[in-house]
Amino acid sequence: MPWVDAFDRETASRFPELEILQEESMAAHTTFRIGGPARRFARPRSPEELTALLELAGERRWPVLLVGNGSNLLVSDRGLDRLVIHTGALERIARTGETVLRAGAGTGLACLASFALREGLTGLEFAHGIPGSLGGAVCMNAGAYGGEMRQVVTRVWAWFPGEGTAVLGPEELDFGYRHSVFSGKLGAVLEAEVTLAPGDPEAIRGTMEDLSRRRREKQPLELPSAGSTFKRPEGHFAGTLIQQCGLKGLRVGGAQVSPKHAGFVVNTGGATCADVCALIELVRARVREETGVDLEPEIKIVD
Repeated sequence: MPWVDAFDRETASRFPELEILQEESMAAHTTFRIGGPARRFARPRSPEELTALLELAGERRWPVLLVGNGSNLLVSDRGLDRLVIHTGALERIARTGETVLRAGAGTGLACLASFALREGLTGLEFAHGIPGSLGGAVCMNAGAYGGEMRQVVTRVWAWFPGEGTAVLGPEELDFGYRHSVFSGKLGAVLEAEVTLAPGDPEAIRGTMEDLSRRRREKQPLELPSAGSTFKRPEGHFAGTLIQQCGLKGLRVGGAQVSPKHAGFVVNTGGATCADVCALIELVRARVREETGVDLEPEIKIVD
């Protein structure tokens, strides 16, 4: 029996109010605007509903993909024969201490940074322009302009298969460059706590505006992408290497190395997952041949 039949039957009885969509286009849920349909797409409304669904999926061996804002994903054109669980409804934010905020995994980083601004707390300015969700940002230790999540995240509530819910501190989170404990271990971020510092709201706003201006000037924000396509190679910058190899503007179908910033592959319109993958491999091969540096993709390719 296909897993979808069992999923439809069991979730109807156990989660009668759970929002479930059939054959939902993943292009609508990734910043690349690329991807075929997910067989089943669920939106839990609470951490408890999320963990219960994950536990059921684990028991029944249903294939699962957890998605936040989809800002680091490239999804197959064929679609996904799995259950996609979207955390967008898990976006509660609360001030739980003098300088401490606690938020759900689906909270957008921009929303969290704006909340901190209103509370007069500094430390999240770097995250204001990152298009991801808190859960995804914790998983990959997202960062920009000298800031990273590991600088502010002090506790994470997470669920792990076979273990249940756990509370992780900084050492257990094993943060590194675009890395965390979730990079090598199956699990789901439910909520996270950030510890900030008192700050002047006008100064915080000024920093956010300055970083936003710098992003608009240097990054191709006008076109769909998944942000930086490659991780920063040690001792180099990916965009600089790609530009030095004369690859700015290189195209495969609707995918293009951005003429504005060579570190970004953008969707100029109608790009497919196959287009982006082919372009990534062309760039990697040329850079390896001309510089000896092997670029490692930062985006996660899902099929």
